[in-house]
Amino acid sequence: MESRYISLQLSIFIFFVCFTQFSNSKSIVKKLPGFRGDLPFTFETGYVGVGENEDVQFFYYFIESQRNPSQDPLLLYLTGGPGTSGLFPLLYQIGPLSFHVDNSLKKNVTLQLNPYSWTKEANVIFLDLPAGVGFSYAKTFEASQSSDSLLAIQSYEFLRKWFVEHPRFLKNPLYISGISYMGILVPVVTFEVYKGNEQGNQPQLNIKGCLIVSPLTDKFIDFNSRVEFSHRVALISDEIYESIKATCDGNYVYVNPSNTLCSDNLKRMDDCLSDINFSDVLEPVCDDLNPAPDCSAATKVVLDAWANDKDVQKALHVREGTIGLWEKTNETIHWTLGKNDSLAYSYDVFSVVSYHQELVNRKSEVLIISGDHDLTFPYVGTEKWIKSLNLSVVSPWSPWFVDTQVAGYKTGYKKNEYSLTYVTIKGAGHAVALNKPKEAFAMVNGWLDSRIYLSDS
Repeated sequence: MESRYISLQLSIFIFFVCFTQFSNSKSIVKKLPGFRGDLPFTFETGYVGVGENEDVQFFYYFIESQRNPSQDPLLLYLTGGPGTSGLFPLLYQIGPLSFHVDNSLKKNVTLQLNPYSWTKEANVIFLDLPAGVGFSYAKTFEASQSSDSLLAIQSYEFLRKWFVEHPRFLKNPLYISGISYMGILVPVVTFEVYKGNEQGNQPQLNIKGCLIVSPLTDKFIDFNSRVEFSHRVALISDEIYESIKATCDGNYVYVNPSNTLCSDNLKRMDDCLSDINFSDVLEPVCDDLNPAPDCSAATKVVLDAWANDKDVQKALHVREGTIGLWEKTNETIHWTLGKNDSLAYSYDVFSVVSYHQELVNRKSEVLIISGDHDLTFPYVGTEKWIKSLNLSVVSPWSPWFVDTQVAGYKTGYKKNEYSLTYVTIKGAGHAVALNKPKEAFAMVNGWLDSRIYLSDS
């Protein structure tokens, strides 16, 4: 009976391999407009078809580790939004290249090496998802419709097919990673990989855990925590904070319309926060007309112009005629609090705390990073849902250092074979690697190295 089962699994795997190799494509990128000379790292782009009849074509950017690609961990990195292209973190946050802009935002744009790239010590796959984002596209109208839950399943399918074409990476430690709204997706995808392995799906992936930066985890807890965070950092007074607590019954997000006292007090808070940069409360609000280089308006101008250049698309091996105007973020998909489902996307996962609980029951290693000046998804809410997992503290809250200076604080948790490291980065906002690139690099690579050591011991 067992031999028949193995034979069946092998037959399914062989079909999967043949079908995948027929349907997907990949190319090596050796030069990019704006960068002088050949790229000093291995950069691959390609398409992987997922879904029914592979009508969804995901475009990916894969950069091999510049240290030891055959042994270093592999990260699938999912970009926030949803709806933001993988080119954004690749060229602005954690990838090996970054933009250098002289004089005007539209002129003299060049690419330079990023000294704090995560690819110095890890293999990283950046992904445009869902269809309609970046260079990813759908072949049919039905395939262009997506959701949180469907995207998690498709991400797992993408991984299985990608590994079929890259079998030499099957033994590398695999971590699902991402930022911001992808806090909703990362633990679900991670769980799908574990579950797929347990069910005997081929290929078997060497999943070790997940890594999430500035995560949205629970759409009540995280937004509700903005009130307490705003009080802690003196954006609202003691009197406003106490009035909100006294009148809102602990619910600051989905307020009963008849509770006018609560609504009035929350309006007082909103007035105090109306000119605050939620991504980083220490930084000025972005001026869309004359934006600072790291403001979203500036990054959009530079990235949109570069990615829409025909020479750039040719260098990246983009299929001609598959997309129209390239945009950094597809705003029809991008989610904000209170936004309803659209024809293109359904925000159907409200909380992923239960998925984190599922990971607690497995041999899984998790790293959660928060910037301590992020008002988008404050550390206050992150600490609350971590506490709900009922883990044992194995290393209490303590400082960690970069260049002999306190870079932030960390706490270690454990339960059976599961471990979670929670880290704050001092002075960082929502885009941690953009605000504090050196500190983010030091933490992520140090943690990954320690995980590999523990896995091999």
